[in-house]
Amino acid sequence: MATMKTNVAPLEEQVSKAEDVLQESVEQVVEQPEVVEEVAAEERIPQLDKEQVLATLAERVGEEPTAALKAEVEALKVAFYKLHRADMEARRRAFFEENGADAEYKPEIDEAEVRFKELYNIYRSKRDEATAISDKEKEENYQVKLAIIEELKQLLDSEETLNTTFAKFHDLQARWRAVGQVPQARVSDLYETYNLHVERFYDYVKINKELRDLDWKRNLEAKSALCEQAEALTSATAIVEAFHKLQKLHEEWREVGPVALEHKESLWSRFKAASSIINRRHQEHFEAIKAEQVQNFERKSALCEEIEAMVASAPTALKAWNKASERLQQIQQEWRTIGFAPKRENTKVYDRFRAACDKFFEAKHKFYAEVKSDMDSNLEVKTLLCERAEAIAERDDWAKATEELLALQAEWKQSGAVSRKYADAIWKRFRAACDKFFERKSQHFSEKDSEYNTNLEAKRALLEEMAAAQVGSFDEIKEYQRRWSEIGFVPIKHKDALQKEYKAVLDKLFGAVRGADRAQQMSRFKEKVSAMKSAGDKRLRSERERLYNRVKQLEQEVLTLENNIGFFAKSKGAEALIADVEEKIAKAKREMADAVERVKLIDLQE
Repeated sequence: MATMKTNVAPLEEQVSKAEDVLQESVEQVVEQPEVVEEVAAEERIPQLDKEQVLATLAERVGEEPTAALKAEVEALKVAFYKLHRADMEARRRAFFEENGADAEYKPEIDEAEVRFKELYNIYRSKRDEATAISDKEKEENYQVKLAIIEELKQLLDSEETLNTTFAKFHDLQARWRAVGQVPQARVSDLYETYNLHVERFYDYVKINKELRDLDWKRNLEAKSALCEQAEALTSATAIVEAFHKLQKLHEEWREVGPVALEHKESLWSRFKAASSIINRRHQEHFEAIKAEQVQNFERKSALCEEIEAMVASAPTALKAWNKASERLQQIQQEWRTIGFAPKRENTKVYDRFRAACDKFFEAKHKFYAEVKSDMDSNLEVKTLLCERAEAIAERDDWAKATEELLALQAEWKQSGAVSRKYADAIWKRFRAACDKFFERKSQHFSEKDSEYNTNLEAKRALLEEMAAAQVGSFDEIKEYQRRWSEIGFVPIKHKDALQKEYKAVLDKLFGAVRGADRAQQMSRFKEKVSAMKSAGDKRLRSERERLYNRVKQLEQEVLTLENNIGFFAKSKGAEALIADVEEKIAKAKREMADAVERVKLIDLQE
């Protein structure tokens, strides 16, 4: 307000001149409602790892505690324990996968968590200390302002000149503005009392219009500037920051004195309109966050329901459990990509998810324990079969021993699986006993059977015929195979060489018939691969994976077929069966080579 002129008219004259222009000069104190912010941690904190969270917290601990710092520290706390829980869960799963379901798991102490708690306790102590100091200062400020109000009351009873009284009034206003914040609960009553006595002072002294108008003009300029600042905030992109700035503007508004009555309503409406826009945007911002959190809750609940359904109808086979475990890993990965649920539901849905996962792993561990028990029993059975086969391998009663050994092989197939740890060794032991018997039997009969030499000459003649033949269909080749099988056994010393020659001729015949068709198939496959690559199709990777798995499957089939040949008795009746198995082996190897070539073709395109 303007300083009072030295040459002042009598008080009665000032009152007379001011009666027709005196207006209400005190603005209503407008309190902005406190808004409890529930900003999700992911909005405040970027995607940090645990070490980065600790480093950030260590920096913030050294700063002065403020409301903004409190929000950031709490967000860091949420982010850290989200990472901590994920890390501990990963360690727990890795332990059981490495040590088995029956192992006793003892969580390790997380040094990062220990460090986090140390830093957080330091911050909390500083925060509590700062809060206590702030509360004390606000209470002291409140008492100071009450004293200023008392001095303002005393001005009404002053017998000093108007100049002196008004100078004191200005001094009281300056002192009032210089005092800091007071407790929020007392702001409204305090400012209402203060403005009441300011109004009474104006009514009492009837300050002259020129002085009052100058004071109102300055107040008008100050409040207009506050309106402009508030209006600028309505288009701010950082709406939370804009909201906090608006609260500061309202504090400044309360400190500015009154304006002329003709400007009072319009000026306040302007400031209030800008405030309403910011408040509405602020509210919409958090409503959007809450809506997203509701969607997150629904997605997380759906994942919980899926796991609970998996537990309710637990698999009964090993392959089914493996498939269910893969799906659970996918669900856990998807869970990590989903943000927070509403605050009142977030912990509940996490506990539900954790409980469902725990029940799944408990059921899985129970199943594997039962499977392990069955496999141990199967190992005992297979060990007994090996011992019986080893005893038969030394016998010379060929017919009966052969019958018993074939029966043992049938029992072996029905005896069930054993642990991977023992499967290869126990199978090799059983196969070695069978091979030994059949080799002894073959050697015995090859030395006695004179017709083997006749069969040898017949097969050599057939080989010459096949080598010279120009076949045009697979049926012609099958006819040669039939004739070959009907000839019978040859001397053991010629068997491998003759079989090798037969296979070479047979492969040549098959190759001639199959060549044209295979070339055409590869050409179509190349076109298919090129189309997949051009379209950026993920099926190219899936096709390679399928072919790779097929190669592994064929390798196992070939190994099994080659092992089975040794189980057949060396008689005419078994020769055709052996030939059929050999054809299956050749077919599997051709398919395997074709699959390998296709994999290489895909690799060249990637």
